[in-house]
Amino acid sequence: MNTSRKTFEIKDRKVILSTLWIFAVLNYLYADVFGGKDPEAVKQLISGTVGSIQMTEGFLLGAAILMETSIAMVLLSRVLKYGANRWANIIVGIINTAAVSLSLFATGITPTLYYMFFAAIEIPCTLFIIWYAWKWPNPEDQPK
Repeated sequence: MNTSRKTFEIKDRKVILSTLWIFAVLNYLYADVFGGKDPEAVKQLISGTVGSIQMTEGFLLGAAILMETSIAMVLLSRVLKYGANRWANIIVGIINTAAVSLSLFATGITPTLYYMFFAAIEIPCTLFIIWYAWKWPNPEDQPK
């Protein structure tokens, strides 16, 4: 494989991973937009307790950090070198998959149909990101 082909494959994989993170972030955000239109969810948010979760400043900071990791992956997937890029996608993908999965069961309330719909899209997307990054061959191991 020549150097220009190898460079193209790396850039192509970076673009695909970045695009997948854009897709995931848009789904996370739109699920939150829907939540803001759900009268029961709004009542719980106003009360400061959603299911068994207290909406403390610390909890909201944690949620903001979680969302920022996904947003950052849009850029980082394009600019990080192979090793860091691969592991960042795997680790952030696992964290986001776990967060969405836990949000379906850990809140103490039955998730709404719209939330389950978004989760059914978000979880396979981040699982695919993990798999795609995991299967990313090291360009140093490729024949020249």
